[in-house]
This record gives sequence, C-alpha cells and structure tokens, in this order.
Amino acid sequence: MIETIKTKVENQYKQNLSMLEMFKSEVESGLNSSPKTLPSKYFYDKKGDALFVEIMNLPEYYLTRSELDIFQNKTQQLIDVLDLNPDTYFELIELGAGDGLKTKKLLRSLDAQNFKFDYIPIDISVNALKLLEQDLDRALPNVSVKTKHGDYFEVLGSLKKSKKPKVILFLGSNIGNMTDELATQFIYNLGTNLQNGDKLLLGVDLIKPKKIVLPAYNDSKGITAEFNLNLLKRINKELGGDFNLDNFEHRPEYNEAEGIAKSFIVSTVHQKVEIKALKKTYEFAKGESIHTEISRKYNDPIIEKIISKTDFGLKTKIMDGKEYFADYILTRH
Repeated sequence: MIETIKTKVENQYKQNLSMLEMFKSEVESGLNSSPKTLPSKYFYDKKGDALFVEIMNLPEYYLTRSELDIFQNKTQQLIDVLDLNPDTYFELIELGAGDGLKTKKLLRSLDAQNFKFDYIPIDISVNALKLLEQDLDRALPNVSVKTKHGDYFEVLGSLKKSKKPKVILFLGSNIGNMTDELATQFIYNLGTNLQNGDKLLLGVDLIKPKKIVLPAYNDSKGITAEFNLNLLKRINKELGGDFNLDNFEHRPEYNEAEGIAKSFIVSTVHQKVEIKALKKTYEFAKGESIHTEISRKYNDPIIEKIISKTDFGLKTKIMDGKEYFADYILTRH
C-alpha cells in the first residue's frame, strides 16, 4: 500500500512537471510570435476555474444556460439519438469536463434508467477533476467515475485499447476556440481513437447578432476581464513573470458576418516584462495586444464543411428553446 501511494505521488509529480514544461514552452512560443498570442487553455488554474464558474452564472453569459436547457429539458431525446442501450456497457468520455454542471443532468437520467457505463471526465485542471469527483460521489454514488488528468489525445490513446462503445462529449462550444482547419484536424484525430458506430456529441454556439454575443465576453461586472488577466497572474506565479496587471486590459471583439468573437489582452502603456523561467524580457508597445482566444459561432453549413474531411457523419442536432445553441450528434463511420 505504501509503495502504491509513493508511486502515485511520484507519477503525479512527473505529470505536473511535464504540464509546467508544456506551459513554459507554449508561453515562450506565443510571446515570440508576431502578433503575440497565449493559449486560452491556460486560463484554467484553481483561480481561473472559480472565475469561470462565476462567468457561467452571469446574466450576459447565455452559453451555459442555453446548453443546460438542452441537457435539462431534452435529456431523453439526447439518450435516444445517441442510440444508448441499457444492456450494453459503454464509456461516456467528457473532454474538458470542468464542474460537470450539464453532464450531471444526463448522468442522473442514465443512472435512473439503470444504464451500465463508466463516466470518464478528462480535464487539464486537477482541481476541477477533484471537485467533480467529490460532488458526484455525494450526488450520484452509483455512477462509476474514472477521472483522467491531462491532454485529451494522450488520455484517449490510453483508452483506445478498450473495445467498449464510446460516447465523447465535447460541450460548451469549446471547439470554437479553434480555427475551422484545426477543428477539422481535431475531430479527425478524435476519430482515430474511436470505433465505427461510436458517437461524438459536439456542443456549439450558433451565429447570432452582436448585441447578444459581445456582452457574453465583456460582462458589466468585469469578471471576464479578471478571468483573462488571470492568465498573466499565472505566468507571474508559475514562471516568475513580472506582469503588472494594472498596465493591461481585456478587450473583446465580435465580427457578426464571420461569426467569430476574439479576446485580447492589451498593453495600455509602453513597457517591458521579464519572465525568469524563460530568461527573457518582452517589450510591449502601448496598444499592443496578446491574442488569447477565438470563440467561433456556427451554423449547419459550417459544421458540415468541418466534418467533411473526417470519419464522422452528421446524424442530427438538438437546440435549446431560444435556438441560441446546438448539440450536434456525430457518428464515427
């Protein structure tokens, strides 16, 4: 038992070290780019997780409520279109599970109907996985939960050996953080880890007017701004940066014709920032921006084009009551 605990601690240490090296490498690559960029996936440390939970409850942030409406009020429809069989054991794998708010609605219904399955949440945040596991242990003790920390494809690669039917959940329009070309590659790569007949439930935000979309990324309380700027705090804490957050501001924009929202961290003064772990100093001009995130909005033609070069076919879609959001059901063929 002691040896097992020791091995787990050592493995966790190695994994954390690996994640830190990846963070370091991607920050360096992004800040060396022109224009400068930083990956949005690093918003999510312990503080970032808490801020995003606040964002999801803001009146301006319609995305979570819209998809929650589907999972809460159309749960049986989801189960039916996923072709789930109560007598066939399957794996329900969620990419970027977070707090599992929406998925719990589905889990509760599957549990009540005596479906046989493992719920496998994958997340880059150890903190989010621990909180989710504790919550599910209390709320749904009969559900088999097997948390996995790390990169999606590394984890999926390890699960590939299992021949159980799989349902992948990729919710919250997280696919929207990618360009269409990267989204195609991402979905294609997912398919290489799946078998014929496996399903992908892809949650996406639909194209809407600017007056609805832009406030979701620029709330009146400034929580979204704090969430974005927390990335600089994380660099300060983990990589020895000396970003002065008072000299940066969050600035979003939305192009309705393209259906693309973008987020930037903008330098409000001419300044230099040192990052000790990188042994580098970066110069920022006044008004210079760091591109942190894109949030793509979709319609049927865009989705069909994205999956046209993958091993998935479009089965159907389910929308919320306001038709702001859609969960597309894709089948691996």
